Amino acid sequence: MEVTVSSIVLSLALVTFLTLAWKALKLFWLRPKQIERCLREQGFKGNSYRFLYGDTKDYISAIEEARSKPMEACDDTVGQRVMAFHRYFVDLHGKNYFNWLGPTPRLNITDPKLVKEILSNYEVFQKPTITKLLLTGIFTYDSEKWAKHRKLVNLAFQIEKLKLMVPAMYSSCCQMISKWEALVYASTKGSCKLDVWPYLSNLTGDVISRTAFGSNYEEGKLIFQLLREQNDFALQRLQSSYIPGWRFLPTKTNKKLKKIYNEMGVLLHNIINRRIGTLNGEDGDNDLLGILLATNLIDNDQRKPGNKKSIKLTIEEVIEECKLFYQAGQETTADLLVWTMVLLSKNQKWQTLAREEILAVFGDNKPDFDRLNQLKTVSFST
Repeated sequence: MEVTVSSIVLSLALVTFLTLAWKALKLFWLRPKQIERCLREQGFKGNSYRFLYGDTKDYISAIEEARSKPMEACDDTVGQRVMAFHRYFVDLHGKNYFNWLGPTPRLNITDPKLVKEILSNYEVFQKPTITKLLLTGIFTYDSEKWAKHRKLVNLAFQIEKLKLMVPAMYSSCCQMISKWEALVYASTKGSCKLDVWPYLSNLTGDVISRTAFGSNYEEGKLIFQLLREQNDFALQRLQSSYIPGWRFLPTKTNKKLKKIYNEMGVLLHNIINRRIGTLNGEDGDNDLLGILLATNLIDNDQRKPGNKKSIKLTIEEVIEECKLFYQAGQETTADLLVWTMVLLSKNQKWQTLAREEILAVFGDNKPDFDRLNQLKTVSFST
């Protein structure tokens, strides 16, 4: 009897081991090699799949090599440094190539027709789950949920709504310029060297805080500080994303991400609960949060009786859209502003033309939305 039980246990253990081994073999070798054959048959070029790591080592070595070399100011090859791994693969395989993030292939598409088809067929080409580590809201949704959120979020970016956000943007810019002027006045030379990146990064965060949360923008700044921390930890976790189940382990990074997520949830719920009761007040829906909440209430009130198809967002979905507004716009806009200043400093002629146009249109007056549209040179140069 003991021999029989031992044999059964051993057999079950062996079957379990073989099953898991087969699944691992399929996931980390057979399936990637099958996908690689299909891609090559369609004309794509790329490195042969390497077990588990894929092209991760090539990514790292390309970036390290690019950063090991000094970069001249206003260097025209800046793209090769910023996107070193992309340049590496283009030189090897051409513009339409595939590479490997662990056992997962990634395609680089440059044909406009293919890009349009991919973006249009959102039900077929869905977002990878890895994007949810860094972005939330509409960016991570697919199919009908994406269409529903797109319809509501678009309402926040209508011309009339954007006009109402100009004063908030102006206030943030004035605060930053005042700090710069103070530094210049404090200098005995009448000028000073300035690292503009931290100022412009804070500027875009401050603008989004005001336009996303309005009168609650101080709390919004705290939320966005937590978002910055979350992104830093998410990037750390991204390095181990090719290991199945890693995100579920109670690592230090995962615990910190969960803590930040919960803190942001509490702060945003408190802001939203207060704002729901003040939507009918003056300037109650001039910011993103107010617009999303007001649109929800209007849609819910105006639905026809018996119509179960609603586009109303839940409170959690409103929270995610506000977070995305910051994540998608803060650093990207700051990068754009820095690069614009670099190009203007390199091209003094355009800098002079832009300054003269601004003085001609606004003079000493505050900027307003209508006259901003008259800035042809500034629009072109930026």
